[in-house]
Amino acid sequence: MEISVVIPIFNEEANIHLLHERLVNAVTAVTNDYELIFVNDGSKDKSLPIIKELSAKFSQVKFIDFSKNFGHQIAVFAGLEHAQGNTIVIIDADLQDPPELIKDLYTKLQQGYDVVFAQREQRVGESWHKLLTAKLYYRVLNRLSEVEIPLDTGDFRIITKKVKDIIVSMPEHNKFLRGQIAWTGFNQTSILYKREERHAGNTNYPYSKMLKFAFDGITSFSNIPLRLATYLGFMVSFVAFLVIVYTLYQKYFKHDVVQGWSSLMVSILFIGGVQLICLGIIGEYLGRIMDNVKKRPLYIVKDSNCK
Repeated sequence: MEISVVIPIFNEEANIHLLHERLVNAVTAVTNDYELIFVNDGSKDKSLPIIKELSAKFSQVKFIDFSKNFGHQIAVFAGLEHAQGNTIVIIDADLQDPPELIKDLYTKLQQGYDVVFAQREQRVGESWHKLLTAKLYYRVLNRLSEVEIPLDTGDFRIITKKVKDIIVSMPEHNKFLRGQIAWTGFNQTSILYKREERHAGNTNYPYSKMLKFAFDGITSFSNIPLRLATYLGFMVSFVAFLVIVYTLYQKYFKHDVVQGWSSLMVSILFIGGVQLICLGIIGEYLGRIMDNVKKRPLYIVKDSNCK
């Protein structure tokens, strides 16, 4: 198998037929030895029947049907586990990432690279606050992380089987695949493209999922929040010590103590707030440790025609 294309699916019934047509045209421009792996991540619409209909007509169409929604990154990971190609393309089903770019990605890969990711130079139809938060997030993440994650990129990319095998061997449950791929090293490069509007349907990434995804990225590739919590604790303790010294000085040398509860309440609330923030940061890391210690399967396959 020369190329495997992994496509996570969640409620994309309006896009699948056109996506399949454009994928076939794009991939056959490179090779006729390919497979399209649709991973149905607990869709509630007609996505699965459409995929099964395509798989009955075309032998290159494979599907994996989850027992429930396990999340976008887990769906991509499942596709990688089942991919048999020498090269693997990851692409979403909303047609914001043009399948026609696969030929350019593949051509660039043949120049001696192991990863070629598509880097957005323009994003059409997205709100200013989403563009701003995405831009800030990746720059903050790179400042916090020891791994340099390419700016303005998603999961749309092509990787070699060598890189895929390393990613599949990583045991962590909280997947952040674009960071994990960057962590592997090897020869990586990018090509620029214009990201289009979603073809049909609504986004499957509301702000709640985006926030969780952001936390996964930060906690997977940076221990700096834990260090910041420690530094913040020392800073607050130092300020509290100065306040104690000042209070004792006022009481025993100036005899000028104002009776009241305002300063006491401010101090207690400030220190308590800092403690809660630090506990929350520690809790995020502990929660991820617990997820890995439980050793539950990442996903459950309800049905599949993959070997």
